[in-house]
Amino acid sequence: MNTSTPSTFTRRGFLGIAAAAAAVPLLAACTPGGGGGATGGGDGTLKFWDMPWGPQTYADQAKAVVTGYSPASGLPKASYQQIQWNNFYQTFSSAIASKTGPAVSSGAGFQAFQFAEQGAIAYADDLIESLRKSGKLDDFLPGTVESMKTPDGYAAVPWQADYRVLWYRKSLLEQAGVEVPTDWASYIEASKALAQNGVYGFGIGAGAGNSVGSQTLISLMINNGGGLFDEEQKPDVVIDANIEAMDFVRELIALGAVAPGAASYTADNVFEQWRSKEVGMGWHTAGLQHVIADEDIVVASPVTAYSGDTGTLGYVNNLMMYTNTPSQEGSQAFLTAYLDDMKVYWDDKLIESLPVLKSIVESDAFQSDTEWVKIIGEWQPVGKPLSWRSPTLFADLAAVDGGQGLQQFTQTILGGQTDSKSALETLQASLESETS
Repeated sequence: MNTSTPSTFTRRGFLGIAAAAAAVPLLAACTPGGGGGATGGGDGTLKFWDMPWGPQTYADQAKAVVTGYSPASGLPKASYQQIQWNNFYQTFSSAIASKTGPAVSSGAGFQAFQFAEQGAIAYADDLIESLRKSGKLDDFLPGTVESMKTPDGYAAVPWQADYRVLWYRKSLLEQAGVEVPTDWASYIEASKALAQNGVYGFGIGAGAGNSVGSQTLISLMINNGGGLFDEEQKPDVVIDANIEAMDFVRELIALGAVAPGAASYTADNVFEQWRSKEVGMGWHTAGLQHVIADEDIVVASPVTAYSGDTGTLGYVNNLMMYTNTPSQEGSQAFLTAYLDDMKVYWDDKLIESLPVLKSIVESDAFQSDTEWVKIIGEWQPVGKPLSWRSPTLFADLAAVDGGQGLQQFTQTILGGQTDSKSALETLQASLESETS
């Protein structure tokens, strides 16, 4: 990777960016709202582009935070623009190529790493060092800042995160006479008991636009000590840990814990299953409790896999700076202030993702949400990125996360069409194609 601003994007880079767009709305747990589009500038104002991370009230508050920023003398003020998730990668890439893009932005989890490969990202090393000297770096939860590190520097700064966690409906487990599972063996037994009452013990879907299904299967691979990649960032899925994890899923399917049509279920289908009490347990985003709005649905502690490991898939979304800016010093000053001011999003319950700052987690507003507190306390420490077992994130993750290989693999597993090893061999070939 280089640090110069490119005049054009490579076809491979652009196609990888475009392919990822379909999966990110669920990945980021965003909700529709706001407006946006790429426009030029040139008046010296520092442009901040943001995504619809919540309802219109989020956009209104975010705009107030950005436009209320008071820079030091000689540094630029900031403007706010919201960019829609639909075609957002194309919006960013076109604007960056024409040098009409933002100076700072939020965005998809792997966006900074892919644009860094194109030379459009201003690495955040100086900002990280400034935060270290001021003591503010200690405010970040463990592992969040580290996840932004690449061989060339810090591609971005984290600001919020989401983890795939195990939820359950208390009343249905009580009716089935079973305790909350603590490991895969007790999960199987609880699912058998739920099935006797006509309740599914593994709520999941892999229909159009529903990427949580594939993320759940990856979470189980990680839970069992596996993952999609090796230490050299190469696809490596046909391993014993992954085969055992998918055999676990196939056992759940065989005992009736999965709805017969799960392979085609959209996100709304899965939500409706939770609302109608057809589902007693299942992995989902950290915001499920707010989508369903039912206090009977609570989060379990991380379960122990057959391997003896715990773990799950986690996404750390970030704020990134670009090389095309009216002032690099101004970009860093703005982002420092933004990190200080973003607490209001959780104070006012405007966002579903979790904060990465200890000071926000420790606030009265956040501590009032029991389930979020449990997720931060128990699931965040065992969360692993999509790149796991690689030590760092990398650009190809955008193409993999948004590619067809994972979706087709998940539909194959849920449809019971083949054995675990054969399905993983097909996935291996797909990932190799998407990352070549």
